[in-house]
Amino acid sequence: MSELEIHGQNRKLGKLQEYMREFVYGGIDGAVTTFAVVAGGFGADLDTGIILILGFANLLADGFSMSVGAYLSAKTDQENFKKHEKIEYWEVENIPEKEKEEIREIYAAKGFKGDLLDQVVHQICSNKDLWVAEMMKDELEMMEENKSPFKIGLATLVSFVLVGFIPLFVYLIDFFSPINQHIFLYTSILTGFAFLLVGWMKSWTNQTSTFRSIVETVGLGLLAALVAYYVGDLLEGFFIN
Repeated sequence: MSELEIHGQNRKLGKLQEYMREFVYGGIDGAVTTFAVVAGGFGADLDTGIILILGFANLLADGFSMSVGAYLSAKTDQENFKKHEKIEYWEVENIPEKEKEEIREIYAAKGFKGDLLDQVVHQICSNKDLWVAEMMKDELEMMEENKSPFKIGLATLVSFVLVGFIPLFVYLIDFFSPINQHIFLYTSILTGFAFLLVGWMKSWTNQTSTFRSIVETVGLGLLAALVAYYVGDLLEGFFIN
C-alpha cells in the first residue's frame, strides 16, 4: 500500500472518529432506554408482540427525538458562535483601542511583560482574523465547532437505532420462531455484551479507564432495567390482576 493510500485511509478514519462521541452516547441511550422497555414489559408479563410494539415505537421515536435534539443543539451553538464573532469584528473595526487594551490585559494576566507584551499585542492586533480569534477564545471562552450538525444528528440516530435494536433481537426471533423460555435471560446477556462494547468505545473516545467506563455503562443499564422491571411488575399487579 502506498503512502498516499495510507494517508487517505487515515483521513477517513479521522472523519469517523470526529463523530465517535455522538455514536457512543447515542448507542448508550438507545440500549438503556430500549432494554428498560423490554424489562418493564417482562416485569408486567406482556406478550412478545406487545413488547416488540412498545420497543420499536420507543426505538424509532426516541431515536428520532434524540437525533433532532443533537442536530438543533449543534446548530444553535454554531449560530451563537457566529453571532458573537460578528460582534467582535465590529468592535475591532470600530473601537480598536478598547479591544487592543483587552488583548493587553489578557496577555498580561498570562505573565507577559514589558517589550515582549508590546510585541505580542502588536503581532495579534496586526491581523484582524487572529485578533478576533483571540478575543473569542480568551475573552468569551468560545471555540468554534466545525463538525456538521446534520452528521452529528445522523450519527446519533444511527447508533441509537443500531445498539437500541439489540435488546429487541431475541424477542423478534421469538415472535417468528418461538423460543418458549429464557427469552429475557438471552436478551439480558446479549444486551450486556452491547453495554460492554459501548463502554469500551466510551473509554476509548474519552481516553479514560476502560474498566471504569465499562462498569459505569453496564451499571447504568442494569439500574434502568431493574427500575423498569419492578415498575412493570407493580403496574401489572395494580392494573391487570
